[in-house]
Amino acid sequence: MEKAGDMGIGRGGRRVVVIGGGVAGSLIAKSLQFTADLTLIDQKEYFEIPWASLRGMVEPSFAERSVINHKDYLTNGRLVVSKGINITNSDVLTAEGRLVAYDYLVIATGHDDPLPKIRNERLTEYQAENEKIKAARSILVVGGGPTGVELAAEIAVDFPEKKVVLVHDGPRLLEFIGPKASDKTLGWLKNKNVEVKLQQSVELVRSSDGSNAYITSSRETIKADCHFLCTGKPVGSAWLKETILKDGMDSFGRLKVDENLRIKGHKNIFAIGDITDIKEIKQGYLAQKHALIAAKNIKILMDGQKESKMAVYKPRSIKVIVSLGRHDAVAQFPFTTLIGLVPGLIKSKDLFVGKTRKAMDLNPHIVHY
Repeated sequence: MEKAGDMGIGRGGRRVVVIGGGVAGSLIAKSLQFTADLTLIDQKEYFEIPWASLRGMVEPSFAERSVINHKDYLTNGRLVVSKGINITNSDVLTAEGRLVAYDYLVIATGHDDPLPKIRNERLTEYQAENEKIKAARSILVVGGGPTGVELAAEIAVDFPEKKVVLVHDGPRLLEFIGPKASDKTLGWLKNKNVEVKLQQSVELVRSSDGSNAYITSSRETIKADCHFLCTGKPVGSAWLKETILKDGMDSFGRLKVDENLRIKGHKNIFAIGDITDIKEIKQGYLAQKHALIAAKNIKILMDGQKESKMAVYKPRSIKVIVSLGRHDAVAQFPFTTLIGLVPGLIKSKDLFVGKTRKAMDLNPHIVHY
């Protein structure tokens, strides 16, 4: 068994291990790489800006900026491309048998999302999805949360000649925000000729006669050349059930954290991003806030300062912006709900990709590899 993490500046309790290289894990790794002996453990060699992924399906070249190799920003840390399979009080065990020692541990495994290991393979997937859309005359989108709505909108704007049907099993679209935003979004999609079927599920098995038809729960037939499944993904915590953190999870598999983002019952183990039980909408920009607060708190502990100096995370869901194609968006702010070009100006053109790249100290514009 190979033991890692015993090199570098990590002699005085400064070994930090981050498990999960999504939007939260990559940011905390980047933030701590020059003050800690840092190891990032991720199943893939890159991270992806999650709120930009649907644009990559209609415009594959967009993904060139939103799919970023960890090594592009992790210039002073160690990258272990593997899956974490066990945690003890001092080490993380990875799938290929590497033992990585830690003084501070950060769990940032978000949601389970089986993605290819290498960036180029992910870019090839975007190309294939784009070709699938271009070859289809009719497209079925299953799921009326932000992913399904944004994908249906992207296709409707870029390929207005295609027939798009969105099926959602809930009573309204975007159930995680207010009904006003849902109603405005439904009207916008209908205006773009997207057919929306609510309170229905759909069998993702083509009809027995071999035609391009799918049957809904109310026995309707939907003809579509292809489909995209945009329903929720499970929390990425199943692997923790046999570890020292097994008692730190709620019934949904989320890790219970205190106000400093430490897992309850553990002084040196933090959790950030979608895997936490914080009562707020799970959004990427909030996961980034978790990362910055946890990074600050780990620095305080490494410097031997009092725990009372640690930063407190206050849950909030101040704003929600769901992009609707390249120009429009629906936005819910504390006192108003807007749809159209104004919220679209905030998010939809670049989907915050330039801003996110800049935060990772990367060129905000296109970079050729």
